Amino acid sequence: MNNKKKLILEAARVLFNEKGYHQVTIRMIALKLNMSSGNLNYHFKKREDIFETLYFEMVSEFDERIKDLPSIDVSITQIRSDIEQSMRRMIDYKYFWTDLYNLLTVSDIVKNHFQEVYKNRIDGCLVLFEKMKTQNLMTGSFFKFEYDFLAERMINYGNTWLYSTGLYSNSFGGKIIDNQVNTLLSMLYPFLGPKGKKEFKNLLPEFFFT
Repeated sequence: MNNKKKLILEAARVLFNEKGYHQVTIRMIALKLNMSSGNLNYHFKKREDIFETLYFEMVSEFDERIKDLPSIDVSITQIRSDIEQSMRRMIDYKYFWTDLYNLLTVSDIVKNHFQEVYKNRIDGCLVLFEKMKTQNLMTGSFFKFEYDFLAERMINYGNTWLYSTGLYSNSFGGKIIDNQVNTLLSMLYPFLGPKGKKEFKNLLPEFFFT
């Protein structure tokens, strides 16, 4: 990708985050870069092309993590770190996650990929749970679909935390991110074995009664 395209994408991402995707025009992006709309159109024919490119730029990191999951050493600390990285990456593209339902109608390409990735992320959670069980971090399930439901809860929370946080706060500072990371991580706690619970307590001792 050439430098001009990168500058256009960055300017668009900033404007989308500030104003919302549907409020930003090609002309506004061009003005931010002091270029003509025609010059911008040479690189991206329409706003939807920018939207699609930014989407795949965003999810490339998520896709790589799912692909690498089988080779990663699992620990509660590592899981928390991965959750935090994902949430911080989402903030960089907050326009997408705070208007997710509407933006999935913009592009069939994005919608189809998002739905496919959702399935992959569920499967990724189940792979993670299996690795945790083999390392005695997690207990076995008590009923057939227990871990499937847990994976679904975690993925759905991960997809919507930014939207729900935005309803109550205009800020996404460190304390808010920490709270959201810990909220998602805590969904695992009831399913942890003694080893997993010990790691959890060592990582977040302030969560427990003295």
